[in-house]
Amino acid sequence: MSGFLEGLRCSECIDWGEKRNTIASIAAGVLFFTGWWIIIDAAVIYPRMDEFNHSYHACGVIATVAFLMINAVSNGQVRGDSYSEGCLGQTGARIWLFIGFMLAFGSLIASMWILFGGYVAKEN
Repeated sequence: MSGFLEGLRCSECIDWGEKRNTIASIAAGVLFFTGWWIIIDAAVIYPRMDEFNHSYHACGVIATVAFLMINAVSNGQVRGDSYSEGCLGQTGARIWLFIGFMLAFGSLIASMWILFGGYVAKEN
């Protein structure tokens, strides 16, 4: 995000360093909320299974779980600065983060598969 904000002319008058994480978190939350709002709206408008297959919600649910798993781990826990107890300590935090990223990328790949398989390459 800092590369995006460096192109602005007013980047010298505003200190983005302290607010960068806050702005990125707010933007991610807004995008996440908007995605769920759209999928719930589509499910309400097309309630029958022949119009919209409701099993497609599984990708969004898995992405939500991955989103929560990734955001539950801080940088200090991964580096080992502030986390020494727990189930596996620093290694456990890294494994938890890795599983969260695997779920996130898996749901992204599955959603692309659904898009191209169910809608783009649909034979009628």
